[in-house]
Amino acid sequence: MEVLRCALCRARPGQEESLYSFNLARNYASYEGVLVRAILLLKFERMEPLGEWFSERLADLVRREALAADVVVPVPLHRERERERGYNQADLIAKPLARRLKLPHGAVLLVRTRPRPDKHILSLEERWESVRGAFATRAGSMVDNLRFLLVDDVMTTGATLDACARVLREAGAKSVIALTVARALRNPIRDPREP
Repeated sequence: MEVLRCALCRARPGQEESLYSFNLARNYASYEGVLVRAILLLKFERMEPLGEWFSERLADLVRREALAADVVVPVPLHRERERERGYNQADLIAKPLARRLKLPHGAVLLVRTRPRPDKHILSLEERWESVRGAFATRAGSMVDNLRFLLVDDVMTTGATLDACARVLREAGAKSVIALTVARALRNPIRDPREP
């Protein structure tokens, strides 16, 4: 089976240095059609059976591609957002995924130290700026030389996953694989300054 690569990765064949802090990113499907509705139900309606179903798809992907990992960690929400919502949708996927893969579930390893801006629509530049320095490893977390599966629901620009991976790598992680249910085919929120 051929591994599909995004346009950024295809444009840089054979280059060792990535544009991102994570080693590679994999997703179950494209962010379109019925999957958009399913992800929104998970995100805003706490449809835990969807989290289980998504985790099963991601576990199959991890096994099929023989992705090596020691710990599964969800992208964290800021404590205010999690208190408001009552849960973290990325954790509704990560926890059953860790169980399926028989790996530790590292839900407390990362924290979001700064909330997402209130503005609903962010330009590409604002997306990257909003997550720069917004994550940290929790004091006392042991990440040295570990391989992480970093789990989120959707990868749009990769900014959030990059920021989390950067923090894990700076703390000594051996590798970080970004794993999402869906990947936006293109950024749905185009920067008006782009041609």
